[in-house]
Amino acid sequence: AWGRAGRMDGSGERSLPEPGSQSSAASDDIEIVVNVGGVRQVLYGDLLSQYPETRLAELINCLAGGYDTIFSLCDDYDPGKREFYFDRDPDAFKCVIEVYYFGEVHMKKGICPICFKNEMDFWKVDLKFLDDCCKSHLSEKREELEEIARRVQLILDDLGVDAAEGRWRRCQKCVWKFLEKPESSCPARVVAVLSFLLILVSSVVMCMGTIPELQVLDAEGNRVEHPTLENVETACIGWFTLEYLLRLFSSPNKLHFALSFMNIVDVLAILPFYVSLTLTHLGARMMELTNVQQAVQALRIMRIARIFKLARHSSGLQTLTYALKRSFKELGLLLMYLAVGIFVFSALGYTMEQSHPETLFKSIPQSFWWAIITMTTVGYGDIYPKTTLGKLNAAISFLCGVIAIALPIHPIINNFVRYYNKQRVLETAAKHELELMELNSSSGGEGKTGGSRSDLDNLPPEPAGKEAPSCSSRLKLSHSDTFIPLLTEEKHHRTRLQSCK
Repeated sequence: AWGRAGRMDGSGERSLPEPGSQSSAASDDIEIVVNVGGVRQVLYGDLLSQYPETRLAELINCLAGGYDTIFSLCDDYDPGKREFYFDRDPDAFKCVIEVYYFGEVHMKKGICPICFKNEMDFWKVDLKFLDDCCKSHLSEKREELEEIARRVQLILDDLGVDAAEGRWRRCQKCVWKFLEKPESSCPARVVAVLSFLLILVSSVVMCMGTIPELQVLDAEGNRVEHPTLENVETACIGWFTLEYLLRLFSSPNKLHFALSFMNIVDVLAILPFYVSLTLTHLGARMMELTNVQQAVQALRIMRIARIFKLARHSSGLQTLTYALKRSFKELGLLLMYLAVGIFVFSALGYTMEQSHPETLFKSIPQSFWWAIITMTTVGYGDIYPKTTLGKLNAAISFLCGVIAIALPIHPIINNFVRYYNKQRVLETAAKHELELMELNSSSGGEGKTGGSRSDLDNLPPEPAGKEAPSCSSRLKLSHSDTFIPLLTEEKHHRTRLQSCK
């Protein structure tokens, strides 16, 4: 079949009839010559008739309907050469015609999946013929376009002001934009930086409050935090509380806001302060003082959750979190490798060290600790082997631990880099999309030499007293930069492609 398709001029095959004529020739013997983006290809009716719903198969019987039917299927037609012209991507066409030979389509590397899907839609080849490996690339690209559209829509929603909205609704949107979009204005950026600094100050105060030299004695003689540090802590918690309440009241979807992971972290960061305050003033009446103090100390430990608030202001931390979420399989393999190694080497270490009278390996569960710190290359030195075989076992466990930890690291790093680069690309694409929309709105459709198909459909009609060209109603967008040789002006049926160029 490929040998027949590769012939440029077939002398033994039946040619296409003249447009508008009635021919009883069998469609299987008809030779179809197509020129796609300057690349000439010869196809045959018996090959194309396998999929009669495709565009190429419709060319077999299109000449009986005249030029109107021909031009509804192709960009141009040369009756002298019996050749159909298509201003499409020739590389994509080479992939699409594989369906006639192999029953499936493979997308070449370097072709945009979305553009290739549009090419398949043009040639009327169903996506079910696309191979599974190529469908995954198409699905990934669709998700990227949906993400770009979502980001563009969010930006447009922030920029747009609906006059039908009430005053409270507009105020709510302004507060939400002010707190959630630091890039929206200079004051919003200042507030975001201030919130970031207060998170750092609160974390530093929490650490400094544990230094004995900075603590003071209360009435019972117990060491407590310095009053100055407590005042700074109270001020930071007040800011976090105000920020959270404003964001909650201005949120468009309060249920989604309350269940969001980062907002749960915000609640965990400020809740211990108020619970401790309540227990300090009211709990003494219901419980013993010792129990109250223990509860307060336990709640103070929960203040470490506020350090996770930094992820709200750091895209790098968000990217790292996403990379770890996408790397659960690799992390599971890492834990499995370590668990197997810990069990094996701890059992071997316990067995080999039993012959030494001063052995430190009292039991296999106790040997787990030695295996953990050895395979992770920590080596505290509190437990160590004393026999020759035990030292050899420790050396092997050390090497196996290095290999087990190093193997899953590379996929995790790749996930991090891939997601980080993807986010940058999506942000740039969303900005370019907005710039393109602004450019199209400012140009108003005048003086365009290209654009989308919807732009061509929305062109204003010709004035009543002006005669429009006969081919303007069938003007199509060029999807390829490949030059197609044009015929002379005597053949007026070719002027459509000339107008398109």
